Amino acid sequence: MINNFIYPQDRKIFNAVWLLAFPVIISNLSRVIMSLVDVAMVGHLGPEALAATGMGGMLAWGALSIVLGIRTSVQTITSRRLGQKKTKECINALINGFILASAYALPISILGYSYGYLVIPLFINDALTTPIAISYFSISSIGIFFNALSFVFQGFYTGIEKTKIHLNVTIVSNVINAYLNAGLIYGKQDLVSVLGLEKISFFDFSNLWFWADFEGMGVSGAAIGTLISSIWMMLHYFYYLNKQDVVRQNKGFLNTGINVKMLKKQVSLSFPMGIQEMMIAIGYSIFYKIMSIIGIVELATTQLLFTIMHASFMPAMGVGQACATLVGKYMGSKEIEKSEQSIKESLRIAEYIMGTMGLFFIFFSKPILMIFTTDPDIINLGVWGLRLIGFLQFIDAICFTLFLALTGAGNTLFPALVESSLIWGFMLPVSYYAGVVLSIGFKAPFVTFAVYLFLMAFILSIKVAKGDWKEIEV
Repeated sequence: MINNFIYPQDRKIFNAVWLLAFPVIISNLSRVIMSLVDVAMVGHLGPEALAATGMGGMLAWGALSIVLGIRTSVQTITSRRLGQKKTKECINALINGFILASAYALPISILGYSYGYLVIPLFINDALTTPIAISYFSISSIGIFFNALSFVFQGFYTGIEKTKIHLNVTIVSNVINAYLNAGLIYGKQDLVSVLGLEKISFFDFSNLWFWADFEGMGVSGAAIGTLISSIWMMLHYFYYLNKQDVVRQNKGFLNTGINVKMLKKQVSLSFPMGIQEMMIAIGYSIFYKIMSIIGIVELATTQLLFTIMHASFMPAMGVGQACATLVGKYMGSKEIEKSEQSIKESLRIAEYIMGTMGLFFIFFSKPILMIFTTDPDIINLGVWGLRLIGFLQFIDAICFTLFLALTGAGNTLFPALVESSLIWGFMLPVSYYAGVVLSIGFKAPFVTFAVYLFLMAFILSIKVAKGDWKEIEV
């Protein structure tokens, strides 16, 4: 039994999952690394800056997250049509995705930029932190439109099994992001002391930021750097479009047109998951609000822990996306047994990755935290939190893989309802009651978060084992 769990049982499908997932894993890791670099940069500005970036970023993600449903619909239909060898409809799915994403994201970007000063105080009210969060959120809101189009591209390229494109685009975009953020946050002079560049005598690395000979912009600079890299990412994805076989076979992207029937289907697929993702993101914003009531140091610690946690689940998300593509493809070609085996092998790979990350979090929690902050209060709280997160990686691997497997089969409603219900019906009220009303503090919301993950993994496991997802048509 142990060998059956540890070692691949279908080597061909295991390799297929890994081949698709590896470029996405590397691109996700590069994204996470750059995000961690951003947090490390902002963390040196103090707990208020760290808390403001966390809250502003979480709310911007909440506004953007509904587009994840559109990305999922593009990937689900594209992978299914690829299995059916209907390549024109793959492009139809992409065009429809652009229409849906633009119709939502463009007005949201405008509203977020214009009215961020009204939104942020609803979630955090601190004399130092709130103005910084408003600035970060307002600037970040402009990037919602460009990120939305990038999400649509991600669904399309993953669906047609061209995941190496993510590797190229993400790495370049995140290098740009880190480079710009360093100069814009600190300015050239402060950057030298923060990064310790004055200790390197053989080359003056500060000259790489020759354009940043001004006073640093702080958190606002981080937001501007991220915005510019988001624009680059969207353009870079577009560059690869007409190079794809499925596009050339159908005489180009612009000659395909709109498929109204498919558009309606994509709305029905996008809506449940999009609403769910938005509810989750808002839910986590409320979670941050609960932490801000407990204290600014607790909020800053939560932001740091959740950012580090991305280092484990973003690679696992790459495995889940590969799983979703193969499930949809094999269902399209009526090879249901291969769809089932894809789920099993994907779960195995996800456990490899997240389990390894979890062990690092458990045994090296303090050194990891000290990379990002020297604040002793944040470190003391963070060590306990990061060790708990380390244990949860094995459970979270199940959640990610099975969630994305169901969406790849076309069932976006059930996992959306499960996760939203658990967050709003359990995690948030219990976190508030235990953490604030009972005054238990920082640890209570994190223990509640752990229980929520256990419940979600259990429910999704039962659903996948039931097997009714095998009958879904898209």
